[in-house]
Amino acid sequence: MSANTLNTRPFYIRPKDIGVTIVVVAALLLGFIISQVVINRTKLFQETDAPFSLEYPARWTEAETLQDVLLKVQDPAANSAFKTSLTVETRELDPSAPPTMQQLIDRRVDQRSALTAYHFIDEHDAKVSGAPAQELDYTYVVQPNDTPRRASLPVVVVAREYIVLTSTRIYYITLAAPENEFDAASAHMDRIIQSVKLT
Repeated sequence: MSANTLNTRPFYIRPKDIGVTIVVVAALLLGFIISQVVINRTKLFQETDAPFSLEYPARWTEAETLQDVLLKVQDPAANSAFKTSLTVETRELDPSAPPTMQQLIDRRVDQRSALTAYHFIDEHDAKVSGAPAQELDYTYVVQPNDTPRRASLPVVVVAREYIVLTSTRIYYITLAAPENEFDAASAHMDRIIQSVKLT
């Protein structure tokens, strides 16, 4: 039988097919909206007895630390043994001899240089809630599961850190993320920095 003699049937769209399509599209759209609401939900952190506050993703959880910090939270869903983390530290200024921003940068670089395979990338002038700030970008390497007989590859960590200088205090706001997660984490950091309030 030749192709010319094949019996072709016209294609019809029945009303119920249109209804099913509308229901499926509406369900997909609703699912997307719900996922975005969940992803973009935030928690508010407010410093005790100080005006400093910021918002961070609600799904991030508190993380243990031996450092003296105001806040440390991490993303438990990060696809790495090292979890993306946000850390906030603060120091009071000596009003009789306040440091310059350059002195703060130099001190911080000296501190961070103790990290394994530390590599300074860049620094930028910034503003955080109207206050002068400096953004430092750097990388280092961690061994997340540093225990005997447990296989674990080192993880390259990329960090964005803001040094924020107010009239009475210095704030260090640091995002550290595994290299493969950094782009998404950096977008979160943009929103976190925009949410900071100092007064």
